Amino acid sequence: MTSVANSTGGAGALPAPAAEPGKSVTGTRLWVAVLFLLPALVLLGALVVYPIGYSIWRSLYDADGSGFVGLKNYGDIFSNDATLTAVRNTAIWVAVAPAIVTALGLIFAVLTERVRWGTAFKLIVFMPMAISMLAAGIIFRLVYEQDPNLGAANAVAKSIHDTFVSSSVYPNARPNAAVSDLKPSGGGSFTTTGTVRAGTPAMLPLVGIAPNKLPGSPENAKTASGSGITGTVWLDFKLGGGGTKGKVDPGEKALKGVKVEAVKGGKVVASAKSGADGTFTLPASADGAQLRLPASNFSAPYNGIDWLGPTLVTPAIIGAYVWMWAGFAMVLIAAGLAGVDRNLLEAARVDGANEWQVFRRVTVPLLSPVLVVVLITLMINVMKIFDLVYIIAPQPSQDDANVLALQLFLSSFGGGGNEGVGSAIGVILLLLVLPVMFVNIRRLRRERQR
Repeated sequence: MTSVANSTGGAGALPAPAAEPGKSVTGTRLWVAVLFLLPALVLLGALVVYPIGYSIWRSLYDADGSGFVGLKNYGDIFSNDATLTAVRNTAIWVAVAPAIVTALGLIFAVLTERVRWGTAFKLIVFMPMAISMLAAGIIFRLVYEQDPNLGAANAVAKSIHDTFVSSSVYPNARPNAAVSDLKPSGGGSFTTTGTVRAGTPAMLPLVGIAPNKLPGSPENAKTASGSGITGTVWLDFKLGGGGTKGKVDPGEKALKGVKVEAVKGGKVVASAKSGADGTFTLPASADGAQLRLPASNFSAPYNGIDWLGPTLVTPAIIGAYVWMWAGFAMVLIAAGLAGVDRNLLEAARVDGANEWQVFRRVTVPLLSPVLVVVLITLMINVMKIFDLVYIIAPQPSQDDANVLALQLFLSSFGGGGNEGVGSAIGVILLLLVLPVMFVNIRRLRRERQR
């Protein structure tokens, strides 16, 4: 009976034998465990502990490390406009980029479960993760190029704009001041000083465009005729020179589509557009009116958005980051979604919940541990963002796009030459990351306890 009680762990069971001196609970000698851990401890000390300690020590010294300055470097950080801009932009990155990437990853993960080509879509979205930050920065520097003929973003913006708003045909044209009655009348428009009369064609010569740069295949201009109120708009210049200024000479090209307005008392009473031969005809109500060529004829063409200007440079770079990391978030969330009990989703649908309610009240809460992991990982990642900002932001806008990691580089190695301030910025980055890491560690411990 005693042996049975001892073997079954009853009230009379013998206590477990104590570990021998110099051995761990598993029976391994302590020096053997330390020997196996020693390489990892050495690497941890060399790659983590020593750099952190040296950075803290170096941040208390001046630029060349010869004089102790205490906390002066930290004071300089918060009194420097460039560093304050970097702090502000880093806060924007932490608040915006991880949230957008996580939300897109969640949407992609949920939607790709419902389509047959979901795997192919996931592969395409994840593909940018295989590209280095350097390569992605170069790609998006080209995407955001101001010239619509080079930058894809402005090519799309210009196409959309031109679909709804007609652009000027002759942006560089201007009246021939030597012979034309047209004078600037404000806002980029030109108005005649005299009035137009029936039977006397109005001559509106323009210059400022090379004949071989005219759009399409322009016809030769001709002088308007007839007893009505007519006129001609043409390019008063031809290759090789010659001819009489202010008159339509053989070979001079017509300017098609120029809008002409008849103005009386400051009000437009009639308007017309020049035809393929440059001539136009106005109704009888325009008799005695001044002729005006509105600014819409000469306005500069729309060249898209200044993506890399001071206002939009940070959102533009965040867009490049989202393009790269949305696939990372999608894959992690999709893995978590694969482990969700489908019976819970079906039960919610049976109870009358629509798809939006199932997503908001069942799917998202069940995925919350995964979403927190993705969000925290991305928050740590964006705090040290450097490559994209340094490559995409052009020199004139780099100060407006500045972040702490970039400011650390500029202060220490990029011309600043002050390793004390650079080390102080590194310490501040560490302090900013520590709370996020602490939250993540606590969450992991709670999950282990479950």
